[in-house]
Amino acid sequence: MFELRVESNTPLTPLSDVDDIALQFLTHIGYLPKGYNPKTNVADTQDSVPYRLFMDCFMRNIKRVWQVEELAAYLNTTKPTIYRHLNKLKSIDLLEEAEVERDGVMKRGYRIRYGDLRKAWSFTEANVDMAMQNYRQTVDHFQRLIEEAME
Repeated sequence: MFELRVESNTPLTPLSDVDDIALQFLTHIGYLPKGYNPKTNVADTQDSVPYRLFMDCFMRNIKRVWQVEELAAYLNTTKPTIYRHLNKLKSIDLLEEAEVERDGVMKRGYRIRYGDLRKAWSFTEANVDMAMQNYRQTVDHFQRLIEEAME
């Protein structure tokens, strides 16, 4: 299921620190909740599992396909925690599943869709456009039914 929070915002283009941009962007789109407070012993959000999963694993290694076991070991967390955050990124359509070979065995892994955030975001935008068109059809239909009922 596609899910993305859309809110009024200004482009983050005046910023030059990638971590500042990532924190604000990930909050704007709903991956990190506003006021996110990691429930672990980390100092701040940049040390949290969801942030490090996105930035350290996927963005800073954008072509790499990661297995869940590798992500859990790298981030020192459990597989269920990894799956929870992977599912959030998948619901925004930023991730894709891909086959990866490890020790001669093909296994499922994850990476940023197309290995390029711009291309992945184009896919997300297309889903937003489709969702907005569906809302428009619903609003038009709803208004038409109300008007017919009042005649």
